[in-house]
This record gives sequence, C-alpha cells and structure tokens, in this order.
Amino acid sequence: MSWNDPNASSEAQKYDNPIPSRELILSTIGEHGEVTHKQLAQIFEIEDPDQFDALGNRLKAMARDGQVNREGRPYRYRTVTKQDIVTGTVSAHPKGFGFVVLSDMPDLFLHEKQMRWVFNGDTVAAVGTSTDNRGRTEGRIVDVIERRQNNFIGTLARDEEGFCVELGSPNTHQPITVTDDNVQALNIKPGAPVKVDIIDWPNQHEFATGKITEVLSDDNDRELIIETTLLNYDIPSDFSEAALKQAAEYQEPTEKDIKGRKDLRHLPLVTIDGEDARDFDDAVFAEKRSGGNYRVVVAIADVSYYVTPNSPLDQDAYERGTSVYFPHRVIPMLPEVLSNGLCSLNPNLDRLCMVADIKISRAGKVTGYEFYPSVMHSQARLTYNQVNDYFVNPTDKRLPKSLTGNIDVKKSIDTLHQLYELLLKKREERHAMEFETVETYIKFNEKGGIDAILPRTRGDSQKLIEECMLLANTCAANFALKHELPVLYRNHDKPDNEKSMRIHEYAKNFGLPFPEENPTQADYQRIIEATKDRPDAISIHSMLLRSMMQANYAPDNIGHFGLAYDEYSHFTSPIRRYPDLMLHRAIKAKVTNSKQPVMDFSLDGAGTQTSDTERRAEKASRFVESWLKCHYMTDHVGEEFEGVVTTVTNFGLFVTLTDLYIDGLVHISNVGDDFFVYDEQQQQLIGKDKGTLFGLGDLVKVQVAGVNMDLLQIDFDLKEKLQSSAMNQTKTQPAKKEPSKKAPAKRSNNRRGSSKKS
Repeated sequence: MSWNDPNASSEAQKYDNPIPSRELILSTIGEHGEVTHKQLAQIFEIEDPDQFDALGNRLKAMARDGQVNREGRPYRYRTVTKQDIVTGTVSAHPKGFGFVVLSDMPDLFLHEKQMRWVFNGDTVAAVGTSTDNRGRTEGRIVDVIERRQNNFIGTLARDEEGFCVELGSPNTHQPITVTDDNVQALNIKPGAPVKVDIIDWPNQHEFATGKITEVLSDDNDRELIIETTLLNYDIPSDFSEAALKQAAEYQEPTEKDIKGRKDLRHLPLVTIDGEDARDFDDAVFAEKRSGGNYRVVVAIADVSYYVTPNSPLDQDAYERGTSVYFPHRVIPMLPEVLSNGLCSLNPNLDRLCMVADIKISRAGKVTGYEFYPSVMHSQARLTYNQVNDYFVNPTDKRLPKSLTGNIDVKKSIDTLHQLYELLLKKREERHAMEFETVETYIKFNEKGGIDAILPRTRGDSQKLIEECMLLANTCAANFALKHELPVLYRNHDKPDNEKSMRIHEYAKNFGLPFPEENPTQADYQRIIEATKDRPDAISIHSMLLRSMMQANYAPDNIGHFGLAYDEYSHFTSPIRRYPDLMLHRAIKAKVTNSKQPVMDFSLDGAGTQTSDTERRAEKASRFVESWLKCHYMTDHVGEEFEGVVTTVTNFGLFVTLTDLYIDGLVHISNVGDDFFVYDEQQQQLIGKDKGTLFGLGDLVKVQVAGVNMDLLQIDFDLKEKLQSSAMNQTKTQPAKKEPSKKAPAKRSNNRRGSSKKS
C-alpha cells in the first residue's frame, strides 16, 4: 500500500486486497480538481488489476451515492459542491420510484431506495449522480428541507412484525408503523381507515413511526377519498380562528356600507346558475338603447369589501388560491358565511357589488365601459335549465313566476338572448375555439355510491352567461392595462412548434392545411369546423385540446390564444378565485381615487402561487373523480361495454365507454392477432400482417379485465371492432413488411399505466 489512508486499518479488516477509502478518494479528487479512473489509479500507484477494478467500482458507487460527480467519456470525477445541489419537490409513483421535480432543468429520477426517505410532495435538496440506460439523470437526496404534511389517511394492516398504516396512492411505498398499544387503545380492527400523525420520519433502514389519532367511518367511500386527497395534496380545509372571527363580525349591509355606492336596486338584475349552485357571484341585466345599441350590466359580488388586504381572511384566501370542487363537495376559498351568505347575490336581498357597465354597438363591438362599486337587489335566482326552457317556450307554466311574472326580468332575459346571438357571431369572427368535448358529472345514490355518470349539456343560457363574463373580463383587462394597475392577467400562450408539427401531420387526414409552426386561431377553427359533425369529433377535438398550452396567471399580459383575445383577465369570480379578488381591489382603488393596497406578497409571487394552487385543485379534483370511477368499475369486472377509441399510443388504445364516460386501456397485447406498428402522424395502430387499423373514433366492444386502485388504472380486453371511423378503414391487402423508421409497438404481457398526459 503506497498511500496514507486514515481508514487503512478498517479497509484492511474488510478486504483481503484493500483499496483507498472513500474519504481518501474524496480528499484526493479535491486536491486535483478532476480526475479519471486511470489518473486516480496512477496517483495511488495501483497496478494490480483487481485493485484497479475495485477502485472503479468504488467510484461508481460514490457517484451513485452522490459523493462525486462524473461527466464525459472517459468519466471524469470531481467532488460534489454546493453548486451541484438542487432543490425540488418529490413526485412519488405508486410503483415505488419517484422524481425530484425541478423548475429549470430536467427532473431527477429517484430509485426505490431513495424514496424510503420521503413522501410525495416533500421539498428536498438533491444531487444528480449518473445517467441510466433510459437517459434519465438519477438523483440522490442530500437533505429533506420541508415535509409537506405530517398526518395521513390510510388503512390499518398487520403482519408478523406488528401493525402499520398502509397509505394510498401516491404514497403506497411508505407504510407507517404504529404500536400495539395505540391500536388496542382505540379498539381498531385491521382494514379500518384511520388518520395517523408522524412521530419519527423514515430513514434508509426504518419506516416512519406514527400514532393513530382518529378512526374514520368507511360507510361513504366518497367522503373518505376526499379527506385523503385533501391531505395528500396539501389543500387547507379548515379556516384559521382569526379568519372565522373576522367573517363572523360582518352583518347585512347597512346605510353606512352602501354610502358612496351607485344604487342599482331598481334594475331587474338576476343570477343564472346551475341547479346545485350555492354561491352566486354574478348577476346580469341587459337593455336596448337608441339606434339598436345595447347596455349590459355585469354585477359581481364585492368580496374585496369584506376580505381586506393582508387580513386573516385574506391570508387564508391567498393560501388556498381557489375553491376546490369535488363531486358533491366544495372546499371554499372563503368561509361559508361569506361565500354562501354576504358575498352571494341571493335573491331579494341587498348586496354590495362591483359592476362592469358595458356599452355595445349593434355590430357587437364594445364602445365604452365603466366600473364602479354598487349596491344591488337580485330579483330572481334562475337556473340554466329554467332559462333554456324559457327560450324554447316562454309560456311554459312550469317556469318560475320570478321569470314569467316579472315583465322587467323577461325583457332583460330576451335582450340578453338577442345580444348573445350577436356576440356569438363576433366570437366566430375572431376564431375563438369551441371544442366538441363532453363534461360529465357524477350522480350519487343515498349511500354515497355512484348511481350514474351523466353528460352536462350546454344550452343557450350557459353560453349567454359565459359571453357576459367574457365581456366583463376583457373590459377589466383593458382597464387594468390602460391604468397600469398591479394585477394578474389570465394568459394563454400559443402552442409550441413541436405540438404544431403533430397537428400539421394529423390535419392531412382531413385534407386541411395547418402550419408547422406559429398556428393561429383560424388554423385550429378550420379543423374544428370541418370535423364537428363527425361521429369521432370528440376524439379529434380532444387531441386538438391536448396540443394547447396551459393557461396561467402573470403580471404581464400576453393575451389568451384559445379565446382569441389580445388582453384578458379574471374579474367575475372573486368568491372562488384569488386573482379576481386582486383585480377588484385594484380597479376599486382606481375608480374611487384611493391608494392601491400594499400587499405582503409580490405580483410575481402571486402569479406563481395562484397558478400553482389552480393546478393543485385541478389535480385533486381529477384524482377524486378517477378514484370514484375506478372504484365503481370494480363491481363491473368481466362485463362488456361499447366504447370509442379516444387516444392511440405505441402501447395500446385508450377507450372511453359510450354510456359511462369512463376511460380504460386496451394494452397492445390485447388489441388483436396481428403485429401492430404505431403511426404517430396518423394516430393509428396498423397491423403489418393483416392490415387491420385502429384509430381515433373507432367504435369497439371491450370487456373490463381488471381495475388497479393504486394506479387508478382500468384495463380492457378488446372483444370486437364494431365500426371504423372514416379514417380507419381496414386495408384489403396486408401491409408489406419493410424496414420502418417507426419503432414497432411490441406485444407485452405487462400493462402500462392508463393516465393520460395533456
């Protein structure tokens, strides 16, 4: 041995032919800055081949463990510095591995051993160690900076080592051990759903330990999965005592509250919402003006009057960012005393509001607008169904008297309908997109189980209200830009070139041109119009929709691509969206000549926070809906259903059941007796032996093969192709086997995950 190793004796005890310890290797690399395996062997004067190989294996292990970085070919090793450490959020996969999600670089892949330290959503410091054979940078967790949550919901289980709480997706990799005394004290039986608090966090050798604090009722799967999801997605569901105290102190509007506001209590303003709506944050009125022009009044609840800047209510609202909507349950942004009470434009009550008073020409162009704080008195709480029925038959005796018995309300609704038809033409002229997609809702039985999954219909009343809200939002954005107000805009960027190229290739199916880059709204609308009456329209439009960028909130306006607006903001829902509340405050300060509020956060920070909380709410809602649908399908394994192919991948077909609107995967191994190749441009699986085609819009019969509740995956077996869409006719001659640049979609017995990426 020709090196001075402080750990030489321990190395000699472990190995017959010892090599330098990790500590000595680290200090030596630090002295030289960067070395290769061969250079390091020369420094240590290692000539023995076995020692040389052992040194290489140790270097690989040190890279794997994040002690050194290796780059280039041949590998050059250097010590890990602070500059190598990145901070990100753990995203756990139910199969046990995970990722460190990073904002400005590719995510780090975490092996199961690394995931032993963490739960989904934890913030960690990590280093990239090496690249695996799939091109992913593997990571090593250096430190857990912040735990996202310290209590969880799971199921009590027992094995030969004792009791533990098994968690659901995405933390299935992380059971939490609990004591026998804890279980006996609460008299809990294995299989019971429980809430558990963490006592000691996990490490590489031991699972976390915890204490069960509550035994949950398993009578209602819907409520239980919502409670679990709130914890797993870190969504606040309880308001602070200070916020509740502040909300409780407000009373019905008095003359003092009304002072200085424009009085609109004489106008026949009405709310039009869904049957199950409980908070009404917008009311509308329209009238004809001279020369065929229009006046539209959009009154929005004045939430900013109650939720004052930086107050406890404001802090809770900012943390939540948005209300979260689950099937038959809402986690509101504001306490119900406000969201369903003082800030809800309930009928026959005085309510404080902010108004967008808009003038529109007979050609449908906005010719002027003004914003002002007001007081209103809603003359009717109408539903979409009622107004739609009124448009069909105004004399229908089943209609409410608040509509048919009030001449002023009737006149306003009739004018709104005329205006809607005018605005619809303007929408078409600017090529705003109107995709043919199906939105569903779940109908529950008395026990909380799914009774039916039904499509939501959109009649003229829904579209009418939508156009009124768009008017108010665009005018608010224009006002904010004109006066340089400190607000957030609702931005939607145009698709990137990669997605544009995919649509360019796909549009060839319809003989339609589509640019390879920088598409316009008109380019999209051309495909939408050409395919809207096809039986596979929903499949086609879903693909178009997936090519879009995600909308977000930011202080700088870039416009809204999908709606075809150069300037756009959110003004109409301050009860449930924090950016709307911010916009209200800024506009009110301007029109009342008050100082703009000084907030505890920056505008950039608010843009990130509100965009993130919106994504969080969407993911949580989707998770609960997917869980409920999967749970429902566990009772239908083995049954056959008709469905439509809605997505084609190299590993199979996603099929949406026609009557249930539930998605599942027909794996490539179950598509048919052929060798299938995936054609990405045509969105088809092509049988090379028999020429069979499967593509978007095909009608098929499938059998439910299985449901994986951990992965939220439903697997189908293809029983029969019932009808091909126009683009997917079976070829009469088998395709000639020739070398293809496309990788074949190989058969496999392993099922792939069925979650779609958009």
